[in-house]
Amino acid sequence: MSPAVSVYIKELRGQFFSLTAYVFTVVFLVTSNWLFFQSFFLFNQASLRTYFDLLPWYLLLLVPAVSMRTWAEEKRQGTAELLLTLPIPEWQVVVAKFAANATFLAAALAFSLTLPLTVARLGDLDWGPVIGGYLGAWLFGCAYLAMGQWISGLTSNQIVAFLATIAASFALLVSGISITLASAGPLSDLLYRISTYTHFQSIAKGVLDLRDIVYFLSLIGLFLYLNVYTLVRRHWR
Repeated sequence: MSPAVSVYIKELRGQFFSLTAYVFTVVFLVTSNWLFFQSFFLFNQASLRTYFDLLPWYLLLLVPAVSMRTWAEEKRQGTAELLLTLPIPEWQVVVAKFAANATFLAAALAFSLTLPLTVARLGDLDWGPVIGGYLGAWLFGCAYLAMGQWISGLTSNQIVAFLATIAASFALLVSGISITLASAGPLSDLLYRISTYTHFQSIAKGVLDLRDIVYFLSLIGLFLYLNVYTLVRRHWR
């Protein structure tokens, strides 16, 4: 087994045996389902539009809870330096940890599939926007996971990493909502383009635009690069 795979398995086990991650996942599933069905029967439509409208806000708490322990816990336990002495490039360690977090996020989203399956039994559900919504949610979450992983590498305190990731994620999210755009004046076009919310909403409509996919992949690549750069700089300092 390669060192990178070992890191991936170790990190994935850590997530699935993390009480904090489980608590936030349960809260995410219960809250999102409860709020969705509060309005579902009022609209009387077999659609998950309201669910995907609120999903980015739910992920705003779930994703930082998953990413906060990535490096902060390693530093607290004193295992970060040991991990970086393995016969493996730093970038592979970073990618392995990110892959494990992305897998856990996919599992958490998979547990919510009972929602569209229930709606499909109650009416004629259009699966195009549903598939687009879940793909967009995973890419959206992965972008925040990469950012949270980088932030986690800057501190040894999980709570600090959690709160800082929420703040940064909120800034990227809220920059694309209508209230912000209406008051941004000449900066509105720029905020619209950099906001994770607008790109997620585009994918959630069920029409895949390559620009949205490239946006999220670029964001993931940027923060993973920053994570590697920070680790290498500290390792050789």
